[in-house]
Amino acid sequence: MLRTAIIIGSIRPGRKAESVANWIYDVASKRSDSDYELVDLQSFGLPFTEEPGQTRPKPARPPATLAWAETIDSYDAFVFVTPEYSNGTSAALRNAIGLLARPWNNKAAGFVSYGSALGRRAVEQLRMLLGELQVADVGAHVTFSLFNDFENFGEFKPAAHFLPEVNEMLDQVVAWGSALRVLRHPTALAS
Repeated sequence: MLRTAIIIGSIRPGRKAESVANWIYDVASKRSDSDYELVDLQSFGLPFTEEPGQTRPKPARPPATLAWAETIDSYDAFVFVTPEYSNGTSAALRNAIGLLARPWNNKAAGFVSYGSALGRRAVEQLRMLLGELQVADVGAHVTFSLFNDFENFGEFKPAAHFLPEVNEMLDQVVAWGSALRVLRHPTALAS
C-alpha cells in the first residue's frame, strides 16, 4: 500500500497548519488508495541551522536528523501543509526539507497552503526546492484564505466546496506516488 505523509509545515506557537492538516487528514482517511499519516515537524526537534562541524570527515548526524531521515524515507508521497510567512514557506519547513537529499528522491508531492495571499508564494518556493530534490509535484493545489476560511483569523472553517479540490490533489499525489514507487522499486512491478 502506498504511504503518504501529510506534513504539518509550521512549528510556530498558535500555528494554523495543525488544524488545516487535521482537516486534510480527515478527508484523506476516508479514501482507500493510500495509508495517510500526519507528520508534525514540531515533534522532531530538528536542528535549525547548518549541522555543526562541516569539516572532513563529516560528523555523525544528530539523532533528530536521523529520525527525520528515516521518517521521510518510509513514505512514497507527501502533502505539504504550509503557511505563507514573509512571501515564502515557513523557515522550519524549508530547513527540514534542506536537511535531507536522498530520502526525498523520486517521490510525489501535493500542496495545501494558506495565508493572506492564499499561500501561493510559499508553494512556488516549495516547488523550486523540491524539484532540486527530484520530487515530482502535482498541479492541483488547495488554497485557503486567512480572510475567508478562518473565523476571525483564528479557527479554521473550511467550506464543503473544498472537498473536490482536496480529492483532486490527492488523486494526483497517489497516481504520481504510485508511478514513482515503481521507479524506486522496479522489482515490485514484476511481482
